[in-house]
Amino acid sequence: MDFDAHFQGFLVSTVNLKQWKLDLLDTRVTSITNAFQADDTVGSMYKEHLPQGSWAQQTIINPVGIFDEFDADILLHLEQDFDWNEDPKKYLQQVRAAFKRSSTYQSMVVRKNRCVRIDYANDCHVDVVPAITLDDGRQVIINYAENIFEDTNPVGFADWMKERDDITGGNLRRVIRLFKWLRDFKKTFSCPSIILTVMLGNRVGYWDSDARYSDIPTTLVNLLEDLSTWLDQHSAMPLLDDPSCPGTSFNHRWDEAKYSTFKKKVADYAAWAREAYDLQGVDDQAALGAWQKLFGTEFAADEVKEARSQVLANRVLRAAAGLSERATTVQTKDIAPQEEFIHDKYGTLRLRYGARIDATVLGTYPKNLRRLRVVPKGRTLRFHLETDTPEPYDVLWKVRNHGIEAARGVGDLRGQIRHGGSNGRNDHRESTRYRGTHYVEAYVVKAGVVVASDHHDVTII
Repeated sequence: MDFDAHFQGFLVSTVNLKQWKLDLLDTRVTSITNAFQADDTVGSMYKEHLPQGSWAQQTIINPVGIFDEFDADILLHLEQDFDWNEDPKKYLQQVRAAFKRSSTYQSMVVRKNRCVRIDYANDCHVDVVPAITLDDGRQVIINYAENIFEDTNPVGFADWMKERDDITGGNLRRVIRLFKWLRDFKKTFSCPSIILTVMLGNRVGYWDSDARYSDIPTTLVNLLEDLSTWLDQHSAMPLLDDPSCPGTSFNHRWDEAKYSTFKKKVADYAAWAREAYDLQGVDDQAALGAWQKLFGTEFAADEVKEARSQVLANRVLRAAAGLSERATTVQTKDIAPQEEFIHDKYGTLRLRYGARIDATVLGTYPKNLRRLRVVPKGRTLRFHLETDTPEPYDVLWKVRNHGIEAARGVGDLRGQIRHGGSNGRNDHRESTRYRGTHYVEAYVVKAGVVVASDHHDVTII
């Protein structure tokens, strides 16, 4: 049995939010934002709105139970009111007041701490998150309870998500949807979707990606096991930072009791997934039954089998047209002349700890690269590695250039792995010389084992 096709069929038939619901969501969001703009008091403050959360990251799923709702977030970008900046909660109060003045939405408004919820009873809800851009360029949302601004970077987060998803050939988003469906189906643990996304995304490694993320079940079992290994190192809830906003964490959305339960269930489900995966190709019927232990009888329902057949038929058509099914930035043949790979240097990789590269464009006013998204030529970048790996440990760095300009110089595609950064073990500096999309990686080595790693794309214009 082709289990990758079966998982795709399960996603299409059961897990993914149906297209008609996505279309309905689009229509509702348009109506919501039109109603806000029509408000005589604050409608003129509207600048734009952007999808947020699972909707923006393409990890939104179909409700599991008949009484379950799906939800979506939008960022409502407003003009500043400098008087309100001294009392940030006024932004939320005024947005809520605008919807309370609407004859359509006045009975559907629910006040939340960081948003105004528009509730379509027993169907879905849309969380409207007011945001402004301050004079220093920071984009912020409002914490009503504490009456403060909080940094946000939705575009940078989307870039980070795409970067990780590309490494897995598109399978990260699929695995996140499967894990969210598992959460809602099993109801054995509780974890906000944004935290699931960050934890799984941070487990993605660039090395040997063609093998580790070759299809959906392979990606699923590897990410679950890597997540369980990482969780084992944290008896208490670790710091859960927003990868696009250094210093901003999601810990306020969870608690220790829920974390403890989550950790135990991830260990259980990783073991179940490994059992099912190892049966594939040996005893397919037993493997199917083992996967059902995770995903329930729905995993082998008739509609899943029908969808699997359509996936296989589409695969034949794509192959005939010479199209690849696995879209990824990782090109097996795209290897620089002097490039080195971490799995060749260290046979053992066990990602027990966390690592994050923060990139800063240096200058009179240093800027975070994920906020800027791109950087011009002739600038200096500082890469700083944060890790919870206990001392002692070593750090290795890899810089890989791409593009015509870099290829013209002998050795300028680079790709070698070097001990320590250019500015200390955890710090490395680079100049932006060549247009293109390049990357920097850092590997944390402890007792001869790679125990943490991170990857950061760099787009130079």
